[in-house]
Amino acid sequence: MNVGIIGSGTMGSGIAQVAATSGCKVKLYDTNQNALDKSKNALEKVLNRLIEKGRIDENEKSRIQGNISYVNSLKDLNDSNLTIEAIIENLDVKQKVFADLETYVSDDCIIASNTSSLSIASIASSLQKPERCVGIHFFNPAPLMKLVEVIPAIQTSKEVLDASVETITSWKKVVAVAKDTPGFIVNRVARPFYGESLRVYEEGIADFATIDWSLKTLGKFRMGPFELMDFIGNDVNYTVTETVFTAFYFDPRYKPAFTQKRFAEAGYLGRKSGKGYYEYQNGMSSAEFISASAIKDDELAQRIFDRVLVMLINEAADALFLNIASAEDIDNAMTKGVNYPKGLLAWADEKGIDWCVNQLDALYDEYHEDRYRCSPLLRKMNREGKTFFC
Repeated sequence: MNVGIIGSGTMGSGIAQVAATSGCKVKLYDTNQNALDKSKNALEKVLNRLIEKGRIDENEKSRIQGNISYVNSLKDLNDSNLTIEAIIENLDVKQKVFADLETYVSDDCIIASNTSSLSIASIASSLQKPERCVGIHFFNPAPLMKLVEVIPAIQTSKEVLDASVETITSWKKVVAVAKDTPGFIVNRVARPFYGESLRVYEEGIADFATIDWSLKTLGKFRMGPFELMDFIGNDVNYTVTETVFTAFYFDPRYKPAFTQKRFAEAGYLGRKSGKGYYEYQNGMSSAEFISASAIKDDELAQRIFDRVLVMLINEAADALFLNIASAEDIDNAMTKGVNYPKGLLAWADEKGIDWCVNQLDALYDEYHEDRYRCSPLLRKMNREGKTFFC
């Protein structure tokens, strides 16, 4: 299979590595020759590390490298069976690239976008054959993260959807098919992990370290919300939150927090700027700092964990209620896409659907904000004594 990748940044380069490892002939396109050179050098380092770890040998390294060509003309992608765009999150730019690309590739070439937040239907509308367009959303780093969200637009043909799922599955990825709605699965369902944690902080209930410690200790999350926002970048995370909030017609469940906005405005972006919710220049790892500085109050930690968890469960349940994805795909998306310790719907079964409803109703009674409305699906399941999986 011939695969064209548009954009040689971290994501595009990672997707190229995945496809080349699976035996595809890949052409990685970028207008910037320096970016292409950087991508080629980065792949060399990655493959050398894999050799050092005993995961591949020199022959495998040569095979993967030999499967990737680096090109700076869009015309060079003319023999592609599948193209995946991984460039700036700007609809106008993507639409222009897609319209140009379509003039070079064959009529049966699948044209895919790796967008994490933009409408696939809007992107597809730039094509003469919009039925060939689909969302194929990898997670960073693409070679390591198992999940790929595949998102058909309303224009996407069943043949293109089926072929896309088959191809990505053959690349040894776990596919979750999602409806073309803001944030798809992961970036929608994960919003309360950040948003509710920020709300807890803004109410003065606990500081950053204590909230992170609570989620990591009781929930077994690999990173706490503030640690993770610092890792992602407060500018990036805030923009995604604002985009989802706007796209959902300002639904209060996705309302951004002024704390994160101010941190982004101040340039406190996290690891990449040396300062975010934590300092990153004192020689102590963030994990050690969180453990050392957290207020280790078991009752407080439980309240924080329960509040964030039930908001995550509610979001997952509502995604199922609105047919965004199947229950299996929603749970797979969160465990394989963002390394959650458990699927949220399975977690709901474990905690009890009645526990979920009671927790949400208590929050709504306290705040009287639509942010805390219980998903109709949870309420219906509670009445009927049903669970998601059992």
